[in-house]
Amino acid sequence: MNRMKDKISIVTGGARGMGAATSRLFGDEGATVIIADLPDSPGEALARDLANGALFHPLNVAVEAQWEKLVATLMERYGRIDALVNNAGVVHFCGLENVAESDLDRVFGVNIKGPFFGLKHVGRVMKAAGRGAIVNTSSIDGVRGASGVSAYSASKWAVRGLTKCAALEYGPYGVRVNSVHPGGVDTAMGNPQQLRGQQRNAGYERVPLQRIGEPAEIAAASLFLCSDEASYICGAELLVDGGWAAGWYHAGLPGAPPSLQTPGP
Repeated sequence: MNRMKDKISIVTGGARGMGAATSRLFGDEGATVIIADLPDSPGEALARDLANGALFHPLNVAVEAQWEKLVATLMERYGRIDALVNNAGVVHFCGLENVAESDLDRVFGVNIKGPFFGLKHVGRVMKAAGRGAIVNTSSIDGVRGASGVSAYSASKWAVRGLTKCAALEYGPYGVRVNSVHPGGVDTAMGNPQQLRGQQRNAGYERVPLQRIGEPAEIAAASLFLCSDEASYICGAELLVDGGWAAGWYHAGLPGAPPSLQTPGP
């Protein structure tokens, strides 16, 4: 299929993990992908592997001037930007009382300022063109609370709210803004121990699908929201979490999976 045929598409954090899966999928679907990532990322090598004139462009999403340069470069080269996936993100595991100001600056810089600047500068040219689609990557931790991720969760709740505001401001001009909320995903961030096989799914007993997600499954959600198939979707939250946000199993009660049932006598 060619659901993104000839669409100029930016993927931030596009060289690794979910970002790389998104870059590959968009390229397979006909997009010209701009892989926007840090200079020391494998973005150039990935761009060479993709078709349709894929391009690597260095970008620190927390620096507004670099966004301005990226947008100016792409407008000069292509004259338009059709899709943006604000995927770049960092996580920080720490009890609330031990979160340092420098930790907040790093997490909020990438996870909040990054999408904000993307919406501001890419949204502006899309608004002028009267069309475009932007997907902000939030998280399961942007719809619920959890211990040990206060800074990260706060940033992802902010992305959720920012998406709503941007959808209201840009929607009347033909620009759709939505958010994707991954659950656990098999990336360096979501599986830092690099567990393999069934070991990857340890700890997911209370998630309905009973397993960790694949990067390609998150990429598919972003593809859908950026494609014309989602032409009437704006300001929405698409949870790609294996059912995590649906609720909580009570171990031993009817309806719980076998792994949470009380063994018989």
